[in-house]
Amino acid sequence: MTQIDGDLVKQLAGILNETGLTEIEYDTGSLKIRVAKSVYQTAVMAAPMPAMGHAVVAAAAAAAPSDAANHPGCIKSPMVGVAYLSPEPGKPPFVKVGDQVAEGATLLLIEAMKTYNPVKAPKGGRVAQIIVADTSPVEFGEPLIVIE
Repeated sequence: MTQIDGDLVKQLAGILNETGLTEIEYDTGSLKIRVAKSVYQTAVMAAPMPAMGHAVVAAAAAAAPSDAANHPGCIKSPMVGVAYLSPEPGKPPFVKVGDQVAEGATLLLIEAMKTYNPVKAPKGGRVAQIIVADTSPVEFGEPLIVIE
């Protein structure tokens, strides 16, 4: 197994922070490192390039989940995409903090591959927190909204 160069990973993460990018990839031919971040987590994946007949080995590290992610009413992203809090630009958001929502109500949309997928409330309740920002990229399992 190839040892991961921690200094290189830190340098790549620093470039992400300096440039505002959300993802960067470094490939030497024998080692490929991809560093990606979202609003709530940073993931690092490193994999040696497979030789004939050898399996790819991957390592991943993620930041600790936020308190909201552990809340029993936390709705998490079902997919990777871009979150939209309103049905179209200039229109009011689907929900605001403090709103009462019914089970099945649309909370936001996630665009993935030019398809807008509604994220619906799994239960009724009050919107306690909207974690995701409008038009921000989201990862699978990322906290979006908390309903109490």
